[in-house]
Amino acid sequence: MALSDIGRAEVLRAVGEFDRIGRGAFLRRYGFQASRAYLLKVEGRYYDSKAVVGAAHGFLAGQVPLAASEFSGGRDHAVKLLGALGFQVVSRQTVTDTASPDELIDRVARLRVAHTETGPRLYQPITLLWAVGRALRGEPRRVSWDETSGAVGGLLEEFGLRGERARPGYPVLALYHAGLWTLQGHEGPVPLAHGDAAVPRRWFAAQRPVGGLARPLYDLMRTSGQARVEVIQTLTERFFEDLDEVPLLRAVGLYDESVADDRHASTPSAGPTSAGAPSAGDQVAAAARYERLCTLVERREESRRGRRRESVSRDPIRSSSARRAVLLRSAGQCENPACGGQPDDVTDSGDPLLEVDHVVEIAGEGRDHPSQMIALCPNCHAVKTRGRSRHEVRASLLQVARELHERAYAPRDRKAGDRVGG
Repeated sequence: MALSDIGRAEVLRAVGEFDRIGRGAFLRRYGFQASRAYLLKVEGRYYDSKAVVGAAHGFLAGQVPLAASEFSGGRDHAVKLLGALGFQVVSRQTVTDTASPDELIDRVARLRVAHTETGPRLYQPITLLWAVGRALRGEPRRVSWDETSGAVGGLLEEFGLRGERARPGYPVLALYHAGLWTLQGHEGPVPLAHGDAAVPRRWFAAQRPVGGLARPLYDLMRTSGQARVEVIQTLTERFFEDLDEVPLLRAVGLYDESVADDRHASTPSAGPTSAGAPSAGDQVAAAARYERLCTLVERREESRRGRRRESVSRDPIRSSSARRAVLLRSAGQCENPACGGQPDDVTDSGDPLLEVDHVVEIAGEGRDHPSQMIALCPNCHAVKTRGRSRHEVRASLLQVARELHERAYAPRDRKAGDRVGG
């Protein structure tokens, strides 16, 4: 057995078979596990590199496919062979095309950073939060190196609270190799983010690439409010535990009441509209999303415990997530069981006319949490706020909010269309 006998023709025949029968059948036929480290890239598609090499050996005259135990798929063996044959082999970690939203968020959570005596360096989280803010506003995903360098360098100077220098090349390279950033318009390999400080500086000066968030991550940060808040919360919990992240979040446009809002959504919830009651599957999916949003609210609440009352009570990261959860729970309907009739009109964006209100005001020791918040139509909101019966209404709505919150976690425990008090 000699890997060196394999040529491009044999590899391409293996790739063709991979395409014909599909990945699962290909791996089962040749007895390989999914690649954990490297992928072969051919015409924009990805293939398990070691499995392809093993299968390619079987296309040699008089030879049989190699078993996974007969050779190494690492950098010095199968990967080296494929590179020598002119193929592109990439680290699986850098591939975002097929990554799920949870996988992308997990990559953010597992960022590898340098540490100081006082905590982790802020280079990568600052750069990521800047890019997430751009996605939220719908700004172009990729920008010139001059724009990236100027913006990130300025943020590092102002918010680098652990001695970070204005060296934007370091975090950009680190995020690129973590599969969270793209760089285009350069020649040759992209250097690593460690070692001689002059190397990244010279490389960027010579190549001047255009870059930004990897497309799947940008799209996720642009459209999904829940994922956006998860990334913000993940970064602030891990990197800003003993620091105040609010000035930075304000600077990049993320300390905003709309931060948890979905973009390009026709309605504020995934629940029923005039089209009819949701299916059991829809209810379960909505319950899972509701629970996840509530978890984000509670994580944010816990992470900011002990801070000044003003900064805690006026936190738009938490309140935006809580408001989004209540709208999801309401399914576009007023949650007051005594509602006399919700207006049929909608907003310019097609959303139902609903106000998310704190039943117990934050200033009055209320909690910024869906269990104490409720979605009301304009009529019910006016009664709850200014009506002569507002005190009785508030007491009733507090109980309603608690019951709706509990029910939202277990949609299969009620019939579709059931309402509290209805």
